[in-house]
Amino acid sequence: MIFMRDNAKNSTVLVVGATGLLGTEICQLLAESGRKVKALVREGSDPDKVKVLQKMGVSKVKGDLKDPGSLAKAMKGTNAVISTASASFSHREGDSIETVDNKGQLNLVKAAEDAGVGQFVFISFYPMKSEFALQTAKREVEKKLKGSKLNYTILQPGFFMEIWLSPAVGFDFTHANAKIYGEGINKIHWISYKDVAAFAVASLGKKEASKVVFPLGGPDALSPLEVIRVFEDEIGTHFSIEHVHEDALHAQKSAATDSLSESFAGLMLAYAQGTQMHMKEILKLYPIKMRSVKDYAKQSVHATGEVHH
Repeated sequence: MIFMRDNAKNSTVLVVGATGLLGTEICQLLAESGRKVKALVREGSDPDKVKVLQKMGVSKVKGDLKDPGSLAKAMKGTNAVISTASASFSHREGDSIETVDNKGQLNLVKAAEDAGVGQFVFISFYPMKSEFALQTAKREVEKKLKGSKLNYTILQPGFFMEIWLSPAVGFDFTHANAKIYGEGINKIHWISYKDVAAFAVASLGKKEASKVVFPLGGPDALSPLEVIRVFEDEIGTHFSIEHVHEDALHAQKSAATDSLSESFAGLMLAYAQGTQMHMKEILKLYPIKMRSVKDYAKQSVHATGEVHH
């Protein structure tokens, strides 16, 4: 296996999950770096999102993780693969954690290995205490990569601040109220998806990134209650807080009738339990100036005009 040297102009990168939040950011960074970028696009993908990619200069190649034949075709002329794909936010028929995050990603690894692709960058997440379908899928793909002939780079980010500190999961800074999972006192290394994208792109062609697993956290660890204080300082008003206790999360996980619901409950439990990562050594390899929760709060609050000073 020949490791893909970081020759931007002569390398072609296939991005899987390109129409998602993280995938689009990765495509943007790749295009800006002068690389040739291909996006794996399915029939019925959001045309507006596809147009955004095309405006960046990203070419599209038809394919679906559930269709191994299409993946083999997509690998032609590909030097590296970056995969962010997940069924976590998909509402497409036939998409599930089992068919996309597990079997689909395994199909992708096999196709890349069969094609002799130079590098495979996989966006996973850090190991969590409780077991649930999404975590099982991530570990299965990691295991497959480690046992393959590929030069793999596995990135294990923690909680994305743009997702978990947003109204979508009950952190509604626009109305100064927040749903907190657990007591809210355990620290979390919140990370921006933009920084995860930067790590993914910086991994390409980097010798030190071959056959390694990198846990990724933000520049500082803050408990959810400390995060609220950061936002209160920006907004100038106090939050009302609702706690969802761990017992309720365990019950929710046990009562889940599908793998997606079970996985979200598992993620909320991990949030309640907290996590901290040591980034010092990784940042020596990747001199990336990371976004803090304070940066995110300032940008988010001022973008909505919700300042009450």
